[in-house]
Amino acid sequence: MDLNLTPNITDPDGFYARLIAAHEGLSDEESAALNARLILVLANQIGNAEILEKALAAAQMRKS
Repeated sequence: MDLNLTPNITDPDGFYARLIAAHEGLSDEESAALNARLILVLANQIGNAEILEKALAAAQMRKS
C-alpha cells in the first residue's frame, strides 16, 4: 500500500484555520498535547501500520 502525499483535503485553508483556532488560548504544553491527541486519533482512523510507518518516515525526511 502506498502513502498518498498529494493534496487530498477538500478545504485545506478551512482545515488549517480550524486547526489554528483549536490552539487559541492554549499554553505550549496544552498545544503539544492537543497535537499528540490529534495524531493518535488520525493514526487510529488510518489503522494501517505500514501506512503509518511510511507517514512517519515521510515526516522525518521533511524536517528542516
